[in-house]
Parts: sequence; C-alpha cells; structure tokens
Amino acid sequence: MNNHDEKFVNPQILVLVLSKMLDKTVVRADYQLKELQGGTLGVVRLVTGMAETSDGESLPYKVVWKTQKKWERHGDPDSWRREYDLYISDFAKFFTDSLRWPECYYGEMNGDEIQLWMEHIDGVSGLNLTPEMYERAAEELGRFQGKLYAKQSDVLLNLINVSEVDFVKSSYLRYQSWKVLYDYIRSDDCEIPKHLCKMLIDIDNHADEIFSRIEKLPIVFCHRDFWVANIFYSDRKIALIDWDTAGWGYMGEDIASLIADEADVCHMIEYYQICIPAYYRGFSEYVDVSHITDHCVHELILTMFGYRLVEWYTFAESPEDKSMHLDTLQKIYEMRNISIKFD
Repeated sequence: MNNHDEKFVNPQILVLVLSKMLDKTVVRADYQLKELQGGTLGVVRLVTGMAETSDGESLPYKVVWKTQKKWERHGDPDSWRREYDLYISDFAKFFTDSLRWPECYYGEMNGDEIQLWMEHIDGVSGLNLTPEMYERAAEELGRFQGKLYAKQSDVLLNLINVSEVDFVKSSYLRYQSWKVLYDYIRSDDCEIPKHLCKMLIDIDNHADEIFSRIEKLPIVFCHRDFWVANIFYSDRKIALIDWDTAGWGYMGEDIASLIADEADVCHMIEYYQICIPAYYRGFSEYVDVSHITDHCVHELILTMFGYRLVEWYTFAESPEDKSMHLDTLQKIYEMRNISIKFD
C-alpha cells in the first residue's frame, strides 16, 4: 500500500478492515474522522460510518486508526514500531477473555511509519476507575504475567523488539544525572518540603542496594505503560491499549505505574494496599511466590517516578499542578511504612 494522507482514509484499506471486523464482505463505506489522544509523533483517530455489504446490508461501524512515525525513545530506539511487531507476532495467543489488547484488523509498515487499524475499546477508563476496578486490573495483570512466567514460551523468548530488563534502572540513572533536578532537591532554594527531598536523596544514597533487591524479583513480561488512561474495564474484564513500551522487567513494575503514574492522589494509599495483594494473588495462580517477602513496589515507585515528579513540579505551569505533584510525593512518603497484608 502507498503512503497515506492522514486527512483521508484509503478506501481499499477501509473495506479490507471492515470486512475482517464485521466478518462480511464489505463493498464500500463512508467515514468520519475524529482525533483521539495520540502519542509521540503518533496520531490516533476514531473512524466511524456506515458500511455496505455485498448482500445489501448497511451496518454502522467504529474502528481506531493509529499511525506512528519513527522517533527514538532514550534507551529504547525501536519502541516506535513495537506495537506493529507485537501484532504480527504470535503474542496475541497469550491473552485471555479477561485480559487482552484490542484486536488488530490490519497493519502495515511504510519505511519510517506504521499504520494499525484496531478494535475500538469501550469501557470505564482513566480516573473514572473505581477501587474495585483497580483491584481487578491488578489481579488480572498478575494472572497474565504469572501464566507467561510459568510457560516460558519460545514465542516470548524469540520476540525481536521488546524493551530491556534494566529499562527502569537506566531511566532512573538518566534522571539522577540531570543536574537541574539532582541539584535542586539538594539546594536551599528548593520549594519541595525537606522530608520529601530527603526521601528522594535517600534513594540516591542507597540505589545500589535497592536495585540489588529489585533484581531478585522474577523477570516478567511488562506492559510498562500500565496507567489508568490505557486501562479499560467492562464486565469484570480488562483491555489494555498502547503496548509500545512493552518488554522484560521486574515483577511489580506495572503495579508501581498503576498506583503512581498521574495518580488518583486521593486514593493512592488505598490502591497501594489493595493492588499489591491482588497482583500477587493473580500471579500465584501459576507460580509459587510465597518465598517473596520483599515486593519492592514502594522502591519501584520512587525510582520510576521520584525524579519525574520533581521534573513535573519544577516545570509545572500552574499552582494547581505544582500542588498535585507535591501531594503525590507526599502520598508516596506516607506509603513507606505501610505493611501490605497478603491473603
């Protein structure tokens, strides 16, 4: 297929997509485009309209059209094409009815750009997720990762484009080397409360010991962008979108994201208390994890989001945003002595 104009849909591709989606022979379709939330150098559009089939039916449809141009994420240069690579692999066979990704009806790569035509996912998402939905998402993620860990499938081991195990550590060290942030939390001019600065400085001072503990955890296949905007809940089932950062990582990384990434600050403590046990409960259906006494989720939250929250605070454009980032750091501070009760 030729390169496309993003303002127009290629009618041949649209007919191909809708024929697969509707499981009928579609002969023509009209369409309307609505831009959805996009990623880095990516455009995501909702395509809606009426499809006409070969037997004369007119059927409404709704499908997502995602284009992603080549760009380089630090330490993960091929992430821009990862979703395409995963979709053309056999990775989909690991999903279940209760945790899955959107079905992909068509995908292609044109030089430095990918196109994906995918199922439109309905459900509750973002900050509309309830505590029960958070808990369900954590448990289903644990079940999914536990099953993959137990299988040790050749399909997984042979995936050619996934993020590296040490991605979190590399990202933390990169932030730590950013003198603007590193010096700021140590300066007399810092407006972040001293006890929060000390929490972050303590992580720096004990980073080697902290990562040595994290690295004792099982290595699992992580989504690595497991936050509320990418999670859709419907009928006790979870659908996950945006797999471009997926790869190998340590058990609990995704739960750290669920709790702390652009968090529901008012409920962070509650989610910390309910999501970790739920995650371990799901994982333990496939793997005995009773020997793990140090889940390191608090440490993962700090290494993944500590400096990032300082960055967001430092460059925030409104007092409300600054306050939200401080409140998030305060909740992380309050988690430090919470004992998690496992079933």
